[in-house]
Amino acid sequence: MSVLQKTLKGAKVAHFKNTENCESTPMPLPKEVCISMSQHMGPPCNPLVKKGDAVKVGTMIGDSEAFLSAPIHSSVSGTVSAVEEIVTATGSRCQVVIIQTDGEQAVDEHIKPPEIDNHPEFVKAIRASGLVGLGGAGFPTHIKMNPKNLSEVDTLVVNAAECEPYITSDYRTIIERPQDILDGIAAIKKYVGITQVKIAVENNKPQAIEMLRRLTRDDPSIEVCSLRAIYPKGAEKVTAYETTGRVIKEGMLPADVGVIVENVTTTAFIGQYLRTGMPLVTKTLTVDGGAVAEPKNVVAPIGAHFSDVIDFCGGYKCTPKKLIMGGPMMGTLVFDDTYPVLKNNNALLAFDESQTAVYEEQPCIRCGRCIQACPYHLMPRMIEKAYESDNIPMLQKLKVSLCMECGCCSFVCPAKRNLTFTNKMAKQKLRAATAKK
Repeated sequence: MSVLQKTLKGAKVAHFKNTENCESTPMPLPKEVCISMSQHMGPPCNPLVKKGDAVKVGTMIGDSEAFLSAPIHSSVSGTVSAVEEIVTATGSRCQVVIIQTDGEQAVDEHIKPPEIDNHPEFVKAIRASGLVGLGGAGFPTHIKMNPKNLSEVDTLVVNAAECEPYITSDYRTIIERPQDILDGIAAIKKYVGITQVKIAVENNKPQAIEMLRRLTRDDPSIEVCSLRAIYPKGAEKVTAYETTGRVIKEGMLPADVGVIVENVTTTAFIGQYLRTGMPLVTKTLTVDGGAVAEPKNVVAPIGAHFSDVIDFCGGYKCTPKKLIMGGPMMGTLVFDDTYPVLKNNNALLAFDESQTAVYEEQPCIRCGRCIQACPYHLMPRMIEKAYESDNIPMLQKLKVSLCMECGCCSFVCPAKRNLTFTNKMAKQKLRAATAKK
């Protein structure tokens, strides 16, 4: 029996949805933006501009011929002041295009709504928009819309679970832009050939559920599914199973079981883009944490420095002890606030000392809570032992590659063992060993 055919579990994490009633607010235009050429899964884009070039809002400034890629556009009008290399929050190096803004926000004259009559044109338009998964993963959306088994895909799952603590940017999308969501769904249904739609929302968002059900009540092909608010209901495989009952096994993609899973803000952007033709140049992100003076949901130009975003939120009320790009469970730690906003950023959390307690690891007490909490019923402690002993066959047998690094095992461990990090390292070790063969 596949692990997902058992009852899916998780961890009861506090929600901390402090900004759920904070309307998304555009920040002032910064003096400069720093637009990364690596904003999606796959190879980075190559810069298409050079120092001294004038750009406008929507001007394409980066692209790649690689299959797994999406073009990048300027979020401002102004002049390119540099094309240089930076070290990212993950330690890799990537090129960035730095643009000095002119304050005019003149729109590129080529911007217009795309003309679409069929599926290939739809896929082409989505790629041209630069859209990637806006829930955090950054997978190029046009690839999802063009699965190899297109005729077998019949279900769209709109992922509006937003299960990570603190983050409310997807929730605000539902409340503020429901028509964009419906327009995006309609376009995907029409051009991809979808026959049924499941909108997945955790039950800690009753207003969103009520609104979506009211707006879709006359369309029998759309079902709004209320999910129990247990983390990580928003994980792709978990959401697909919870809404359709279909099991995405190890090494499979959702399309292999006839499903496309799309984040709700990604879906809304499709509706917006088909109406306006403006590519992806802004991102709404939740700014919260004990060190933030005024937590809020901020609409930021892509490439804005985190420091500018924080300044718009009143600055720091104390020195932050930890900065997180994303949620506290699966987000990425950043070392300072000079990093730029990326397409798939959905939150910036600045935690104070009370939110960053560090515990010393203790010996495993064999309580089994890590297994009980894992959505895939993996065995993190056994994976840890196999990793420490370089037992590659055992890592394969324990299916460590299924781990999505959600953090549930570490969260519930009474011995405070860093099991999630060990799982991540074990996956890397298994991939390296497999590559050698």
